[in-house]
Amino acid sequence: MIITIGGLAGSGTTTASKLLSEKLGIPYVSAGDIFRQMAAESGKDILDFSEFAENNIEIDQEIDRRQAEMAREAKNRHENLIVEGRLSAHFVDADLKIWMIAPFDIRSERISQRESKTVEQVNEEVRIREDSEARRYLEIHQIDINNLEIYDLILNTNSFQAESIVDIILKVTEVI
Repeated sequence: MIITIGGLAGSGTTTASKLLSEKLGIPYVSAGDIFRQMAAESGKDILDFSEFAENNIEIDQEIDRRQAEMAREAKNRHENLIVEGRLSAHFVDADLKIWMIAPFDIRSERISQRESKTVEQVNEEVRIREDSEARRYLEIHQIDINNLEIYDLILNTNSFQAESIVDIILKVTEVI
């Protein structure tokens, strides 16, 4: 089974992917992991590579390509894989496509705690980042990030604890 988990920053995709991976005993790969791998391959640190990627659409396209390829290889070997990333569901042939949501203020609070920044600072950064990403996704891939029609399951992570989110996903995987 191939599962994609996506959502905006602070919605809990990484936490859910890690917990689900542990409970199912299957690997997961994230777009962030691939980005870090590409930075290392280029000999740049994360900050330098991030700056480089801002003006280079080939980086986004390569992340998408690598995720899709990893999932395709796993499927061909009849292996299971969780693929975590904002656009993963658009590029990965998955058996279950999940999108996670949470109110903006909750996501900002989570990011604030994770990154030791003020909520006000995070609010501004997240708004800028999400506006920029939405434009890039539309320009590069013709994907409207707000169109959730491709997802099989949409979970409000504000309504449940991380363990409960994973339990819901596990229940859904039982009927697929």
